[in-house]
Amino acid sequence: MTAPLFGASQLAVSVLSAQSLLTAFGVLGVGVVMFAETGLLIGFFLPGDSLLFTAGLLCTGSGRHSVKLSLPPLLVAAVVGALAGAQCGYLLGRKAGGALLARSRSVRLQEGAHRAQELLERYGHAKAIVLARFVPVVRTVLNPMAGALGVPARTFTVWQVAGGLVWSLGLTLGGYVLGSSIPNVDRYLLPIIAVIVAVSLIPLAAELYRSHRAAKAREVRG
Repeated sequence: MTAPLFGASQLAVSVLSAQSLLTAFGVLGVGVVMFAETGLLIGFFLPGDSLLFTAGLLCTGSGRHSVKLSLPPLLVAAVVGALAGAQCGYLLGRKAGGALLARSRSVRLQEGAHRAQELLERYGHAKAIVLARFVPVVRTVLNPMAGALGVPARTFTVWQVAGGLVWSLGLTLGGYVLGSSIPNVDRYLLPIIAVIVAVSLIPLAAELYRSHRAAKAREVRG
């Protein structure tokens, strides 16, 4: 039985808990969270990675949870939310410039903005837009920052779609495959999510390592 979009548990929902969000809002909650986390600065604290993975796992019906989601609608909600959110963030940044970030008093958000700007400057538009999808907070602030810094709309759209598809589909299907393969996998959900988040940072770490080696090589040649 597919989980209802809304339920009595909404009253006690925790926006920081993937399981709580899924129990309360089902597939609709995934789309809304993806949009908010990637398109609205107020969504930087939402559990994007863990929500996608947990939602994919719940599509298998394994474990102790009564919630069961349907995979095809889930994939549609995840992709549409992630892509539409990023494009909305870009358009907001293009219209409002850096004013949105300047008004924020969140230290974490400002740190994410600094890292997003570093990505754009160090790796260029294409790599930065794709890599940002895998870094919490950075994927929230890079989109409006790209608009504010004048990244061409076509360039941003192409690469945010590419990164968004890999991120949203990869984590969701990863949860589904794991849930289908391991009985009662939800018992190990927290450590698995921690591993997933760590693995999602590998592309960024690899780029930083390659950049560091290239810089050292230039110093040696100089």
